Amino acid sequence: MSNVSPVKRFHSQCINCLLNKHLGKADLAKDDDTRLEYMQGLFKILSEASQHEAPPEVIDKITRLQKKLLGFEENFENEKKYFNTLMLAKENLMQGTVDSADDRLHTALNFAMLGNYIDFGAMDSVSEDKLDQLLATAKDLKFDNSEYDTFKCDLSKAHRLIYLTDNCGEIVADKIFIKTILQEFPQISAEVIVKGNPVLNDATLEDALQIDLNSVVKVSHNSSGMAGTVLGDISDQALKKLDSADIIIAKGQANFETLRHCGKNIYYIFMCKCKLFADRFNLPKFSGMLLNDLRM
Repeated sequence: MSNVSPVKRFHSQCINCLLNKHLGKADLAKDDDTRLEYMQGLFKILSEASQHEAPPEVIDKITRLQKKLLGFEENFENEKKYFNTLMLAKENLMQGTVDSADDRLHTALNFAMLGNYIDFGAMDSVSEDKLDQLLATAKDLKFDNSEYDTFKCDLSKAHRLIYLTDNCGEIVADKIFIKTILQEFPQISAEVIVKGNPVLNDATLEDALQIDLNSVVKVSHNSSGMAGTVLGDISDQALKKLDSADIIIAKGQANFETLRHCGKNIYYIFMCKCKLFADRFNLPKFSGMLLNDLRM
């Protein structure tokens, strides 16, 4: 079974962020005893979190605590359908921009990267105006050109591509990116893996069907309801697909947090949406990133 190396994944800023997001949910308790038990449970989870645990693993424990004591489960079903529909309305415009670009692959990648803004886990809210502003920069977005050149080279030699999605809405841009990859590199056999169960606003099979992703590429799920891709939590079938891939594209911060330094040829594509990531890469918030696991 594949392993992820024991690097530091959980930071002090993660504790501050998770407290801000989840401490207030104590108000959902039916009485003060339950409220106290929840708060103590939350503090216990955070205080005992190993620095080698990725934030999505810690969040999963908090989610289970909320369900047990508060009867509470976050539901982003309406938001997911809304942003899928919103991005579908922009699909033809994005596709036209890609088709008219000097470097179609680069522009399609830019759209996929900018779509990562649609994240109700990393942010308190998602602004449609901000999304439009970001998407308008797709033709001019810059990132590490040397990594992009290596990415293209790897694609030219690859036969098996696995694409790990992140959020709703964003997967419309992923759809355009994948279509472009398959047009530019027709020797590639690709498969998209979405979440097996709902978590935050992450894409599932239901979202993939809503945007007709299966008309472009084979789509399967990883049997997991945890953000990112925790190798010990996904199905054996999904794990085998990752192990057999020549190249893996992993979208979003959570995939970076959970898979980082796993030793696979993974290209991480995401936006720096929290202070920890902006500080880590010494870049402004909402900067786009293209990183390879083997060269970090």
